[in-house]
Amino acid sequence: MNTIEQRRKPSKSEQRVARESYPAVLSILSHINGEETEIEIEESKEKIKIPSRALEFLSDILKAMSEGKPISIVPIATEVTTQKAAEILGCSRPYLIKLLEEGRIQFVKVGKHRRIKFEDVVSYKQKMKKDQKQNLIDIMTFDEENGLYDS
Repeated sequence: MNTIEQRRKPSKSEQRVARESYPAVLSILSHINGEETEIEIEESKEKIKIPSRALEFLSDILKAMSEGKPISIVPIATEVTTQKAAEILGCSRPYLIKLLEEGRIQFVKVGKHRRIKFEDVVSYKQKMKKDQKQNLIDIMTFDEENGLYDS
């Protein structure tokens, strides 16, 4: 699993290739009905069977790469350290500990170390973004009602 520091933005060349490949993978996906499919690696002429869902993930990866977004694949049940969780949330480790102790994010203790499910960290981050968006809307509405903002 890559750490936050090891992830990097796709190069312009990688973005171009992903942009060119993405429509083809989407087209292929529309013709696959089974749970698995066979693909051929052109350079080696080797044919391999892969789950169809893996091809769906590949399309998600290509879309993100074509947009220049860094990507990382993490198994859902993965537990992360407090340092890793803080990096994902973009906050300090002490602030994350405060969130954990307040019960805002679930965690387990392994000895004296806290472990957090990756999916719980991502869920909290999504909730945080949703709350931030709602706060901005509330501020704009308040300003509009008080004649401080013209829409």
